[in-house]
Amino acid sequence: MRGRHAETGPGVNLLALRSHNAALVLDLLRTAGPSGISRLELAERTGLTPQAVSKITARLRADGLAAEAGRRASTGGKPRTVLRLVPEAGHAVGLHLDRDELTAVLCDLTGAVVDERRTPLDLGAGAEAVVEGAAGEVEALIAGATVLGVGVALPGPLDHVRGVLHRVTGFPEWDGFPLRDALVERLGLPVVVDKDTNAAALGVAVGGGASGGAGIAGAGGGAGGVGGSFAYLHLGTGLGAGLVIGGGVHRGARTGAGEFGHQVIQLDGPVCGCGNRGCIEVLCLEAVRRGAMDEAAHVLGAGAANLVGLLDIDLVLLGGRTVAAHQETFVRGVGAVLEERARREGVDLAVPVRVAPGGARGVAEGAAQLLLAPLFGRGEG
Repeated sequence: MRGRHAETGPGVNLLALRSHNAALVLDLLRTAGPSGISRLELAERTGLTPQAVSKITARLRADGLAAEAGRRASTGGKPRTVLRLVPEAGHAVGLHLDRDELTAVLCDLTGAVVDERRTPLDLGAGAEAVVEGAAGEVEALIAGATVLGVGVALPGPLDHVRGVLHRVTGFPEWDGFPLRDALVERLGLPVVVDKDTNAAALGVAVGGGASGGAGIAGAGGGAGGVGGSFAYLHLGTGLGAGLVIGGGVHRGARTGAGEFGHQVIQLDGPVCGCGNRGCIEVLCLEAVRRGAMDEAAHVLGAGAANLVGLLDIDLVLLGGRTVAAHQETFVRGVGAVLEERARREGVDLAVPVRVAPGGARGVAEGAAQLLLAPLFGRGEG
């Protein structure tokens, strides 16, 4: 097998720490930050016995994943030892394969980005060339690091469970390609593959990454992220959606949920890359090419209103390079459509519209969370 295997070290065993109780403890250590948390607090917050917590934390310390963070005064008896997560004990790679650009980030256990690479990419250059180029960027990124695996995010549709691509819009030659297995063979590392929109939505939901760690206040979120139900709409070289329902990414029974860009809203409209006419994607992208950003925002708002009506979601988040370049226009335009819908229905407050955190590397950071989030019992990976 070609390529680099994960470095041996204390963090490598983290993928085996998938028990519910260990995940609870790890997540509390993560959210406690550098100031740490005592074993007694861990027991109180998890509902585990002090003995069980002691066993779990002893194993985490032996593996180098937890360390002492000093002592804290107690209300009685001797001071309590405080423990913290060791962020550098393990890393995950987040790889975003866009149609024309590759972004790769190396994240520590907290989701913070510690290194980044970006390079042009031609998704139509053929599977062999794309896999080799992506593997080379990953290998350059992980040199000397303890690596848990690689999360890969790219345009769909695809089979998340098997890591197999379907007919990616504009690139039908990828249909049936086993991307996950090809990268596993090339890199010798665990690989998880998902749609770019799902990865970005997961990153927001769990509050992962330095740029997204603050979450979005007022969205009914959990610790550090956005909870409840929201839609992440991504407009860049294509258009898609990531759906979070009840705090978890909704992929559907065949992992095909979120093909937002291919809902038809104009029966006699232009032909889309998917073969249909009048899809939101082709209407949006054509307006963007003409520089008609207000029109593109209005079309995107029509699709967002459909989602709000179907799913009764709490929040609409906008991302992607086109949105990033015209944030105010898209937030205002999509918001206006949702406000008009709310008025027609007699609803006091429209569903809010905001720009997603993470910026240009939000998808790549979310891809890293495909590996990290399940280890802490958060989101779905």
